Amino acid sequence: MVALRKQDSKLEFGERMSEQNKESIRRFYEELVNERRIELAAEMILENFDDHAARGTGLENFKTLYNVMLRIFPDIQARIEDLIAEGDKVVARVEFTATQAGSFRGFPPARRRVTFSGMDIFRFKDGMIAERWVQRDFLGMLEKLGHLSNP
Repeated sequence: MVALRKQDSKLEFGERMSEQNKESIRRFYEELVNERRIELAAEMILENFDDHAARGTGLENFKTLYNVMLRIFPDIQARIEDLIAEGDKVVARVEFTATQAGSFRGFPPARRRVTFSGMDIFRFKDGMIAERWVQRDFLGMLEKLGHLSNP
């Protein structure tokens, strides 16, 4: 009976951590991305954050890339479609809407508003974001912006 209680409390702790991590990711998109509150990054992201998509590490690297993103897509907005958490990871399926106002991967500003999808995997350590892996539908986005033609 005691073993079951310990197992139950471990499950409850894991579920609480998963919910807390999901709430942190909600804040990440709502406050950092949508509200442009980069000053909150230090509260959410570890100093030695590893951003696998950007091939860079560190909070300052994240802030630099964040500012680059805002120069290219100044009105970007994120809408969370799904959040799934297990253990120390949270997966977010997100829809982004933005206008390309700056050069992106060699393509000139299209000045068109576009919607595209993405998925991010976040790993947490001590309640903060430690790592991130990113997948975006950039091909679909570039087609919608008129940079690529559909064969």
